[in-house]
Amino acid sequence: MQIVIIGSGNVAYHLAKAFRLKGIPLAQIFGRNREELGKISEELNVPFSTEHLQDADLYIICVSDNSVENASQLITKKDCLVAHTSGSLPKEILTGEYRKSSFYPLQTFSKSKELDYEKIPFFIEAENDQDQQLLIELASRISENVMESSYEKRKYIHLTAVFACNFVNHLFARAKEISDSQEIPFDYFLPLINETVQKIYEIDPKSAQTGPAVRNDVRVLELHEQLLKDESLEIYKTMNHSIQKMYEL
Repeated sequence: MQIVIIGSGNVAYHLAKAFRLKGIPLAQIFGRNREELGKISEELNVPFSTEHLQDADLYIICVSDNSVENASQLITKKDCLVAHTSGSLPKEILTGEYRKSSFYPLQTFSKSKELDYEKIPFFIEAENDQDQQLLIELASRISENVMESSYEKRKYIHLTAVFACNFVNHLFARAKEISDSQEIPFDYFLPLINETVQKIYEIDPKSAQTGPAVRNDVRVLELHEQLLKDESLEIYKTMNHSIQKMYEL
């Protein structure tokens, strides 16, 4: 099966790397960014182009959500399967006269960060059983965690991921702003962060909650509010209100 990946960003890089590590051949990586495509091509020994999209049986579109529809219009072949990797778009966003599908890896991707691809969940959706099984088998060569998922379910998967990853990382960034303002090395907080994450492997997150809000420690809450301003203060109040509401305090 001839496979082409469209895109040159984080998802495209890691998916191409995962394929190469598992011995899945790639016919081409295609995109607009010649410099990034060249880096991926050199590292993974995969042909690339910014002009000619090679003929393939499967095209996997790994671009930002607002570029998926435009990228899908580049594929004019009718007898092929096309998949996007978005968690928030339906397969119908793909506009060509080909078979449409979704090949969604649930992970945060950065080119500079190594990943254990076997642990990344993949969620698969296709128009027919044959394509569904083909994509499940392909994903299973990369990952131990592969399942079917409708678009309705995938929307909630992506929403959960935003809460569990993007929002949490933003709080890390806000926390680092505070520690930097007081010249406290942020590295000192890494053991606390690691323990917080490790706990939810053994304890339900709701049961693992600690801190002044769940204790309803008004004195500490008011003290912290005096130390904050602007967005950080609003975030602090909103988070504490949410915690107290969850525990009916």
